[in-house]
Amino acid sequence: MDIQVRKLSLKDYNDLIDSMNQAYGGVGSLWTRNHIKDLIGMFPDGQLCVEVDGRVVACALAIVIDTQKTDITHPYREIIAEGTFSTHDPEGNVLYGIEVFVHPEFRDLRLGRRLYDARKELCEHWNLKGILAGGRLPKYHEHADELTPRQYIEKVKRKEIYDPALTFQLANDFHVKKILKNYLPGDTESREYATLLEWNNIYYEPKTRAASPTKKNIRLGLVQWQMRTFRDVQAFHEQVEFFVDAVSGYGADFVLFPEFFNTPLMEPYNHLPTTEAMRELAKLTEQTQQQIQQLAVSYNVNIIAGSMPFVDEVNKLYNVSYLCHRNGKTEEYRKVHITPNETKYYGMYGGDEVRVFDTDCGKVGILICYDVEFPELGRILADQGMQILFVPFLTDTQNGYIRVRNCAQARAIENECYVAIAGSVGNLPKVNNMDIQYAQSAVFTPSDFAFPNNAVKAEATPNTEMVLVVDVDLNLLKELNQYGTVKNLFDRRKDLYRVSLNK
Repeated sequence: MDIQVRKLSLKDYNDLIDSMNQAYGGVGSLWTRNHIKDLIGMFPDGQLCVEVDGRVVACALAIVIDTQKTDITHPYREIIAEGTFSTHDPEGNVLYGIEVFVHPEFRDLRLGRRLYDARKELCEHWNLKGILAGGRLPKYHEHADELTPRQYIEKVKRKEIYDPALTFQLANDFHVKKILKNYLPGDTESREYATLLEWNNIYYEPKTRAASPTKKNIRLGLVQWQMRTFRDVQAFHEQVEFFVDAVSGYGADFVLFPEFFNTPLMEPYNHLPTTEAMRELAKLTEQTQQQIQQLAVSYNVNIIAGSMPFVDEVNKLYNVSYLCHRNGKTEEYRKVHITPNETKYYGMYGGDEVRVFDTDCGKVGILICYDVEFPELGRILADQGMQILFVPFLTDTQNGYIRVRNCAQARAIENECYVAIAGSVGNLPKVNNMDIQYAQSAVFTPSDFAFPNNAVKAEATPNTEMVLVVDVDLNLLKELNQYGTVKNLFDRRKDLYRVSLNK
């Protein structure tokens, strides 16, 4: 058997009418030769058929509409302009399915699924937001006395009732957007009700005038930083630039430094109490942040500047990470959860804002070390559209590192995102409370077939100064969200629980 999915042509009309009559039980012929000629003439890509052994036995017809101009809740005949198809708009945003049928002798071959898949590919190729279609409810008349249309649809969703049209459409990733009344006058089987069905194109990119649209293949550069003493601040900045230069040379989109990677500069204040020493270090933060922002622009790379101490206008000390965009913009995140040691030795305060940052490489989040051990923060960021989570950390022992690592892996799986962690290694004997470090920087992924079996994209050698350069694909996250083996974000019971900020 030779099966092909291809564009429909006018020479297929005789086969088309024969299959249509068989599909609809010989009740009239909806599409005339002129109808098909008009559709092929105005939108040839949208008219699809399945040919089996040289004979057209299935067909899908469609137009493109602008949902701002065409009311998709109107009756079917209005949407297709009484068969003139004047509602077709080549600059529209949605593919509107006006017909799908399969010759009954060939329905066991699942040819309808092939047509739906071809429509989805067409939608992606034309960069349309999705597919809309009105769907009959051919079995509703058998239950109309006991069930409202909404109740009927819910039972079909739960597979308590089989409806040949709706069951098929739901199985092909369509969802019911609305119930339509008086959709097809005279459709007694459906009691003139229909469903407005929608399939969303996860690859849709809104038309934008931005000079640099969001990238989908992102290169991450993680710096596993060696703690060492520096003769002065300038020497520290030179070491930072060395790594930015090295990683940007590989075409990285992001560079991630560890938490408190500037603490070697506390050495001159080691004679002071740790609280005062950290506040002295905070006086250097603005200078370092400005230097790193300049590097981000000069080397054309977004930099997550680890974290550094910062004293605000009311003299509160925070642990702050700066996102230095390569376009010159700077944003900050203040660590929310302060560890007992940070409270005891430094008197630090926790921040009160959790939000994603829009970059030229998608939406990213930042959590600093201990923060990643609280799943609520990751979930809030995921609800805001986070695709990559950056976690600068500092751990002195292996068990401390394992807490951060395992929690970071959990955040990647439960929030269907990438998580990059970067820490410091080595010893810093001349700085109190910062004397030893343990780290193994890594990039974690969700756990499904499109990702590594162990959900670890890459990891550094433990306790060795190095850089880790890793590519991640944002499209895989979209596919996972829609078609994953499990769908953690989609399947949450928001009717039972939810996580939200107290604002």
